[in-house]
Amino acid sequence: MATLHPRGPKPSRLTAGQIGLYTFLILSALFFLLPLYTMLVTSLKSMEEIRQGRIFALPDIVDFNAWKTAWSGACMGTQCLGVRIGFWNSVKITVPAVAISVLIGAINGYALSFWRPRGSNLLFGLLMAGGLIPYQIFLYPLVRLLANLSLYNSVAGVVLVHVIFGLPLVTLLFRNYFVAIPEELCKAARVDGAGFWRIFIEIMLPMSVPMIVVASIFQFTGIWNDFLIGLVFAGRDNLPMTVQLNNIVNTTMGERAYNVNMAATILTAVVPLAIYFFSGRWFLRGVAAGAVKG
Repeated sequence: MATLHPRGPKPSRLTAGQIGLYTFLILSALFFLLPLYTMLVTSLKSMEEIRQGRIFALPDIVDFNAWKTAWSGACMGTQCLGVRIGFWNSVKITVPAVAISVLIGAINGYALSFWRPRGSNLLFGLLMAGGLIPYQIFLYPLVRLLANLSLYNSVAGVVLVHVIFGLPLVTLLFRNYFVAIPEELCKAARVDGAGFWRIFIEIMLPMSVPMIVVASIFQFTGIWNDFLIGLVFAGRDNLPMTVQLNNIVNTTMGERAYNVNMAATILTAVVPLAIYFFSGRWFLRGVAAGAVKG
């Protein structure tokens, strides 16, 4: 096939609309990047340099001691353990909660799109209605329920709560994605003798990789950045990184070390940022493939 080349002239100057668009994008980038820049340069300064008040200036001498202290020596009251333990607690909470919620949401979306059991529309409507109710309303009943199940103040308990609150969004994402797939594909597989689970595992799951990435990023970001659920349900020994960061920043013992606080904040945010940047191509592909379809 012959390759087509554009024959029209290239635009020689920027239009007023393009200038306005680029101006808006640059200002938006500065709006979001300026706090990150301030946090980064502050974390690399000594406390003597921070007291000089030059908040936007680059550090005279780059000092990484604040990062070491934030990771393993920052104090929360009388304990000086840093955010290291909270990091591993967040990993123990986030990884299974994301995996379980995405798997169940994919099964729900697949069943609602291709099998449509009796009452499925009603169940889907109730699930979406539950997702619109502020989750703070459910905290006390869930505390009582998990206490009766002996899951309160445990990793399993906080994972269960995150799975419950994440299911409406994940189910909606997968349901909208599977609706865009021709139903004849599922019918042809059923004619060949494939059942519910074989169609799901061998056909639908390989086709839904972009949506798995999108749902995983949404869930991972929400669970990793969560504060309230981790504070209420995790227990003292399983506090996630965000709760420990709050305890470090608000500790009232000794000098307030702004460089350590900034380093601890960046360490808390770096994991979801890294995941988003490394999977951004898949994320955009998944959103374009079905996440915004009604």
